[in-house]
Amino acid sequence: MDRPFFVNALLGLWMLLLLTGPGGARAATAPDAETLLAQMKEAWSQIKDYRATVEVTTRKADGAFEVRKFLYTYKKPGCIRLDLESPHRGMIVIFPDEEGKVFVRPSGIARLFRFHLAPDSPRLVGASGQRIDQTDLGLLIRNIGHSLTDGRLGPVAIAREGKRVLIRVLAADHFRPFKATLYRFFLDEDLHLPVEVEESTTEDQLERRITFGDLRLNAGVPESLFRPAGGPCAGGADEN
Repeated sequence: MDRPFFVNALLGLWMLLLLTGPGGARAATAPDAETLLAQMKEAWSQIKDYRATVEVTTRKADGAFEVRKFLYTYKKPGCIRLDLESPHRGMIVIFPDEEGKVFVRPSGIARLFRFHLAPDSPRLVGASGQRIDQTDLGLLIRNIGHSLTDGRLGPVAIAREGKRVLIRVLAADHFRPFKATLYRFFLDEDLHLPVEVEESTTEDQLERRITFGDLRLNAGVPESLFRPAGGPCAGGADEN
């Protein structure tokens, strides 16, 4: 066999395997940003309520990571409940209460006390600047939209990773003015919803990771779940 022909045949076979092998063809057909945004908005419009096990990993000032875990429950329009698992297992946080504040019932012996705090209270808002009324998937989807359009500060990279789609973009921080954040948004390919967010510095040092596990949609969450705050949850402004 002619050697150049043999080499070219091997190269052609290698390219074919690259394009059709595991991840090859999928990566070549990753959806564009506009399609992904449309899919997320449509998925969100079909949701009445959802529950998820949320894990938030945050880098502290000393470089160590702190992990918080809680059951997150959301019901349109804007009713939110957190049942903490760690730290402070047993603590309940509900927004809004009858005065539009955040109801907090501590765990342990302190559960006899009740607190009603403003959403922007320093006791509730961490270094990320994110308030409890800024935690639902609907707002996250709108913020992803800003990151890909008017808030974008760099190129957008989109790739498939198994059953997830990864969007990587440098954009204006969602909650801290005048700050740039390198975002990685991981979307579930079947649900068309974000299931993980990574926030890093412009040097790509991880600052915070948020994961939404065991996501259950339209489970028929009862309004009574939000009533320990003193009355039915009226909710806030919710955009589909």
